[in-house]
Amino acid sequence: MRLLPLLLFILVPLAELAILIKVGDVIGIGATILLVIGTAVLGVSLLKRQGLAAIERARSSVDAGEFPVESVVDGVCLLIAGAFLLTPGLLTDTVGFSLLIPAFRLKLAHWIFNKFKDSDGVQFSTFGTGPDMGPGMGQGAPGAPPRSPDQRDGIIDGEFEDMDDEPPENKLTGPDASDPKSSPWRK
Repeated sequence: MRLLPLLLFILVPLAELAILIKVGDVIGIGATILLVIGTAVLGVSLLKRQGLAAIERARSSVDAGEFPVESVVDGVCLLIAGAFLLTPGLLTDTVGFSLLIPAFRLKLAHWIFNKFKDSDGVQFSTFGTGPDMGPGMGQGAPGAPPRSPDQRDGIIDGEFEDMDDEPPENKLTGPDASDPKSSPWRK
């Protein structure tokens, strides 16, 4: 698995080169260069339009008080699509154009989410509000069963006592009150 990025780094440019040579033999060198430049220009214009639409959807979601999950996924896919479209080559252009198709992006996002969810190393948690917690803490998504107290990781129950309600005889007063060494807690 560690060798996969290295193999892709070596094999993708070799595959691109082989495809460009083959296409160049069929339609000519000039037409191949124009095809590569044309796909990059077309891809960037489509990317700009879809990127602006994704930003607008994200803004609408945030204004409605929702987390813009779909817009974030679209934005990441469009960022990757832009990198592939700007890379010279027909194989990377094919991948980039496929990422510009919203239905393909949605299926890809669901596939990746399910892969992460099924893996052992990734843990998903939801946020919500509960009767004993502030906003964004622990009871889970709306409609989800409530979490039991032992499932609230990271929450520490405790008690406190307001020290301002002490009787005056326990408070430091007088000239030693500002001296931190005169505190009963320091020796």
